[in-house]
Amino acid sequence: MNAPLLKVTGLKKYYAIGSRFPGARPRQLRAVDDVSFSIGHGETLSLVGESGCGKSSVGRSILGLFPITDGSIELGGMRIDRLSPEAFRPVRKKLQVVFQDPFSSLNPRMKVRDIVAEPLRNFRPDLSRAQIDRKVGDVLDQVGLPRDAIGRWPHEFSGGQRQRIGIARALSAEPELIVCDEAVSALDVSVKAQIINLLQDLQRELGLALLFISHDLGIVAHMTHRVAVMYLGKIVEIGTRQEVFFQTRHPYTKALLSSVPSMKARGAGSRRIILAGDVPSPVDPPPGCRFHARCPSAMDRCKVEEPPLVSHGDGHASACHLNDTHGVPAR
Repeated sequence: MNAPLLKVTGLKKYYAIGSRFPGARPRQLRAVDDVSFSIGHGETLSLVGESGCGKSSVGRSILGLFPITDGSIELGGMRIDRLSPEAFRPVRKKLQVVFQDPFSSLNPRMKVRDIVAEPLRNFRPDLSRAQIDRKVGDVLDQVGLPRDAIGRWPHEFSGGQRQRIGIARALSAEPELIVCDEAVSALDVSVKAQIINLLQDLQRELGLALLFISHDLGIVAHMTHRVAVMYLGKIVEIGTRQEVFFQTRHPYTKALLSSVPSMKARGAGSRRIILAGDVPSPVDPPPGCRFHARCPSAMDRCKVEEPPLVSHGDGHASACHLNDTHGVPAR
């Protein structure tokens, strides 16, 4: 078995937050709490879950945008989470990102040439201006933009075209892994399909690995190889697309799938699962299984014992006591 390109082990990211009362102990928001996964060369892993579950914090931790609280991150067999800013600089060439908002992620004071060429100036100082222009033109061809876009400003483009510019900027560094943080959620439906097809074409052509962070399970089902489902800072189920969508094991995953109309008859049954209550606070997560207060199948055991992420063979794993007990669910 080939070694993975990216390996995340026991990742934790806690944010210190102030107290509302003078003299009170400082509190921590547990955005990511013991997350582990890997991504192979040329593979897409989709990280899905409700807003606030910690998906984006995982992506930004991998990108080195802030220090992690605990755990390790390896890229190509090298641990990168403890590198100094100077030592991390060469790693940034291999790790690029496409942000959610194609409007705010582009500098309005820079023309397309300068935006796309910025990684080249950072990582390839040996290139002449003519070489940079040729490289920028080639990358614009790859993302389906005309070459005359090189001299235009971001405000002259539509949202989908701006996202193509963002993808071109990421590609110009010749990365091995691109983190797509809700990269299509701000786009119209027809444009979403175009960008997803573009990413798939680029992946096949260039052998890119993608960490695709999304809450849109319809899109994830169309373009991913494996899926990791997060709830309140933890992965509750992970496996191939076929395993997670059609051999679902965790009640939370089943509820998510039941909310997607196109999958009701295939993945999670025809009945819509309505979850009761609100997502608990990551500042004070509940004991036991973090999903037990909303789970329709919760047992007494779920309230006191946290279920481990257990493998069911071939990489499919879930964190649920229902998978290792025949107890009667609590009413």
